[in-house]
Amino acid sequence: MAYQGTILKYSQFLPVNNQTPIISLNEGNTALVPAPYIAKLCKVPGLKVYLKMEGLNPSGSFKDRGMTMAVSKAVEKGATKIICASTGNTSASAAAYSARARAMGYQMDCFVIIPAGYVALGKLSQAMIYGAKVIQIEGNFDKALEIVRSLTEKYPIELVNSVNPFRIQGQKTGAYEICDELGSAPDYLCIPVGNAGNITAYWAGFTDYVRNPKDRPRMYGYQAEGSAPIVRGHVVEKPETVGTAIRIGNPASWKQALTARDESRGLIDMVSDEEMLSAYRIIHQQEGLACEPASAASVAGLIKSAHAGQIIPESVAVCILTGNGLKDPQTAMKQSDMASAEQVHKADEHSIAEVLGLLSVR
Repeated sequence: MAYQGTILKYSQFLPVNNQTPIISLNEGNTALVPAPYIAKLCKVPGLKVYLKMEGLNPSGSFKDRGMTMAVSKAVEKGATKIICASTGNTSASAAAYSARARAMGYQMDCFVIIPAGYVALGKLSQAMIYGAKVIQIEGNFDKALEIVRSLTEKYPIELVNSVNPFRIQGQKTGAYEICDELGSAPDYLCIPVGNAGNITAYWAGFTDYVRNPKDRPRMYGYQAEGSAPIVRGHVVEKPETVGTAIRIGNPASWKQALTARDESRGLIDMVSDEEMLSAYRIIHQQEGLACEPASAASVAGLIKSAHAGQIIPESVAVCILTGNGLKDPQTAMKQSDMASAEQVHKADEHSIAEVLGLLSVR
């Protein structure tokens, strides 16, 4: 049978039944790609590194794993409206799955609350073309989440942020896939931490899928230095980072992330924007893979932890690349040689050979 998405593949581990209408875009089944250059940079003998390419999901991020569950359960409940606060990826995913529900004959409207000026253009354009009603507010993501939580308590509209337990259930499937592909759990699971739902979900997934606790991975989560409330131990009122997807100062799943860290004997650390952007360039230019800046926190964190002696030899580490590289084209351009690309040269062979440095090698 052809692949039909995460709910059907892993239904025995998910809270669904024959009455659940499955709203799916064939999410999941994303590539797990070896990263030999990054493994060498870590300078740990025998280390194998893999990148889980979650940007290959239908709307371009890991959010689709949770959204297929959240929207399916919303439709099962009879909801006709969903809402979310978002730094971008959740809004794109919610809007896409609302459109899919409509394609299947259900009434479903999507509303998105975003912090003005802090959502990458690629993500904002997705939510809009999928048909969502996008509302910008003054303030940050945390204020947007506060508003939508209050609205869903007072009005007949379903919340699909990761505080929705079905989102976490759906996102567990990423852990299942990694185990299926590797034949066992990795030794380390490195993951960006923003609202902390994903690290919570992956740990729940490994707990489901790997019976022996000793065989489960250490969860290594990484926040951005300017947006690291869990690491600092207090809410960050004005979080700032180039990784807009993790620009969150008061994570909704804070306690659950600490549980994942502690139960797995892992860690939650932070990386600077400079470390994140360095890893971002490495992923693109040395591995030939693409991701958005926040995704690179997992690789930056792995390199930092490896250099600090926190990765053992002959081990396996998987880094989650949470979002597609096309989500944030502005940062990609800023991190590239735009000055050279913008130059216009004469349309003749000699001029181009000179630009390419070919004349000097004759």
